[in-house]
Amino acid sequence: MLTVAGTARFVSDLHLRAERPDLTERFAAFLTDTAAAKVEALFILGDLFEYWIGDDDLADPFNAQVCKLLRGLADQGTRIFFIAGNRDFLIGETFAAAAGITLLAETETVGAGGTPTLLMHGDTVCTDDIPYQEFRRMVRSKQWQADFLATPLPERRTEVENLRRRSAAAMRGKTVEIMDTNAAAIRAALTAHGCTRLIHGHTHRPGHEDIALADGTAERWVLSDWDTGRGDALEISAAGVRRIDLSAYSGSH
Repeated sequence: MLTVAGTARFVSDLHLRAERPDLTERFAAFLTDTAAAKVEALFILGDLFEYWIGDDDLADPFNAQVCKLLRGLADQGTRIFFIAGNRDFLIGETFAAAAGITLLAETETVGAGGTPTLLMHGDTVCTDDIPYQEFRRMVRSKQWQADFLATPLPERRTEVENLRRRSAAAMRGKTVEIMDTNAAAIRAALTAHGCTRLIHGHTHRPGHEDIALADGTAERWVLSDWDTGRGDALEISAAGVRRIDLSAYSGSH
């Protein structure tokens, strides 16, 4: 289990992309404030980027810009950890080394604020969405990724655009309930990892709830996405847990 003795911050679903410079500006301001607050650890729980087609695209000006922002925070002493999302699961060790971040498994336990906390992107507990889970298994397979990364960058960009269009069309045909997390899957994950707190993103449905377990209670914090006119970060410190509203973040907070 990772241990954070000081303050930890958590974000998810930033969906950074060149077409939305406002999001990048917000991210830069947030990182500046995170450094100023002397936060010990920052956890990015997936979908940092709108999409990532491979570490060999690191030379792209926008990708290099985000990498430089992360490296700046890391060089000031904040440990940065990353769990892959459904948009950027191809982020690898080359990007991690350049950005100064540590890649984590799809589920990770961390001791923060004295509470065993389970971290994940959140898509693995959306078990009612069977077509998505089948798609996830396909694209997370080593063979699919090897084949995809073997194609030229322009072809990968085209394929990603096609996948995004198909995904958007598929989502229009699904109910909100199907795309949301499964309560039994959440309880099972907390129990399996011996945690009493869960933090995740993915669903774009920010919230907080108490969860009854067989041997006690736990809590779930769901992080907001950043690209719908809102955005947040969760902070855990000696003072407790607080949600930071980043919807109009300018770095002056």
